[in-house]
Amino acid sequence: MERRTAQARWEERTQRPLLALALVFAVAYAVPIVDTSAGRWLTTACAVVEWVVWAAFAADYAVRLVLAEDRWVFVRTRWLDLCAVLLPLVRPLKLLRLVSTLLLVGQRARMASQIRVTTYVAGAVVGLLMFGSLAVLSVERDSPDGNIRTLGDALWWAFTTMTTVGYGDHAPTTGMGRIIAVGLMLSGIALLGVVTANIAAWFIERFEKDDAEEREQTEAIRALTEEVRALRAEVAALRRHPAER
Repeated sequence: MERRTAQARWEERTQRPLLALALVFAVAYAVPIVDTSAGRWLTTACAVVEWVVWAAFAADYAVRLVLAEDRWVFVRTRWLDLCAVLLPLVRPLKLLRLVSTLLLVGQRARMASQIRVTTYVAGAVVGLLMFGSLAVLSVERDSPDGNIRTLGDALWWAFTTMTTVGYGDHAPTTGMGRIIAVGLMLSGIALLGVVTANIAAWFIERFEKDDAEEREQTEAIRALTEEVRALRAEVAALRRHPAER
């Protein structure tokens, strides 16, 4: 019980610092892609920052594993965290570091009870739009047959892909770009499902609350009606027997 409490305290204390590191990762990932004239030292520094952020999340997973009461249950129930930690080690691709960091940030955000579903979904939409556009721009910009050359084109493509509209004016031509497109489409469908379920749950909760209030009002009216009937009966009895009065 003490270890589980220690794990909960650790997760609570490290939540905000890790989210702040995720923002640092976002900047480090975006700078070399947006600034095509960035020097080698800046590109190297951004890559180092990305690895440091990933290492921080990996260390966080290791600490939570040590503090877990049942480590096997922790590994089995947090298997996505483990995959995200091991993913960049399979092959040191920049895109793998991006995917693993997004997964780890999403898992930690879901564990925070104070973060509501709406806030999480809004953050996920913004994050996917930003990282999806940057990722596809990085792999499509130098493609001979590519038509996604600027950040504006990439943002427009990411938005139409996430909403599954797909106008077709911009489309990836490389294999990696198409993989990113599949990921964005699936993420967009999943987020749409979360939003729809959240709205439906809100309406159901409102309807149930209104029904409960209506039932309470009906019961109150029924009780009041019974009291009025009883009073009428008493008044009628007093009128029939005025001498007893």
